[in-house]
Amino acid sequence: MTPSNERRVLYLGYGSPDLYAMIRAAVLPGFELMTLESDDEKVRLEKLAEADAVIVAASKFTRERIKAAKKLKFVHHQGVGYHDTIDLAALAETGVPLAITPGGTATGVSEHAMLMMLAVTRRLSFMDSELRQGRWHVNSHRHVTYQLAGKTIGIVGFGRIGTAVADRLKPFGVKVIYHDILDFPPERDRKHDATRRPFEALLAESDIITIHIPLTAKNRGFIGAKELERMKPTAFLVNTARGGIVDEDALATALDKGTILGAALDVFEREPAAKDHPLFRFPNMVLTPHIAAGTRDAFESKMAHIFKNLDAFFNGRPIEDQVDYKADLAAAS
Repeated sequence: MTPSNERRVLYLGYGSPDLYAMIRAAVLPGFELMTLESDDEKVRLEKLAEADAVIVAASKFTRERIKAAKKLKFVHHQGVGYHDTIDLAALAETGVPLAITPGGTATGVSEHAMLMMLAVTRRLSFMDSELRQGRWHVNSHRHVTYQLAGKTIGIVGFGRIGTAVADRLKPFGVKVIYHDILDFPPERDRKHDATRRPFEALLAESDIITIHIPLTAKNRGFIGAKELERMKPTAFLVNTARGGIVDEDALATALDKGTILGAALDVFEREPAAKDHPLFRFPNMVLTPHIAAGTRDAFESKMAHIFKNLDAFFNGRPIEDQVDYKADLAAAS
């Protein structure tokens, strides 16, 4: 029996016992964690009806789910990409506040972006798979593999994650350029040893382009056929942000035509991606299942932050990292 003064917090996604154990380790006194024993939508809706707060991650907080959460008082996103995982219009109708969890995301995603750059320029996935099948490619791919040193890396989006990528690139002897819709003071460029460039120039000059922007209605398909055509034929594209930012059909066509030399994706338009996804057939692709921020270190840090924030909210203290999602809706309209 749950004590009447305990606030019920539902982890919206279905996870493993090990994942739930990590969340429970962060639960503070005064809270009860609710989890899902299966990915059954009926059970999820029943638990939502009892939830005082919801933690949202990959499982989308849809209008139907928001409507089911009759007692809902607070929503906390496990990461930062709330634009495409929460029905903001439906949430706005409830007036319930929303906070995000930037801590841990920048480190995990920037490290993963670095991993993807190194892996795709060396065709690591293909080489590993081939070697396991007895094929020894010691010389056959030297003409299409590259090192990072001396290259120009273009960062699209120069926020927390983009600047973390720039910092991690410093020891590799590269030139870093970036594009962002926001203006930054010159000190920021100097701090991260990066040069601001117009988007068209970034496309043309970069040997590797790495994407670090949120998915919004305005930038869906931001990298499409025209943008891919403007890239170098020896360039690589890395996306650890959101799948909808890259037009996957256009990317498949570009790889077929040799418009660019390769790509690495951690995110897809539809997740989980189908096993017959058209991009899976390319040897010059590196693919991971939306795990850039998914380390144990980051998860434990995120859960500690979330429950600290929940404790502050339900006890009348200021919360951290609240977002004005109503302003996002107004900007999109």
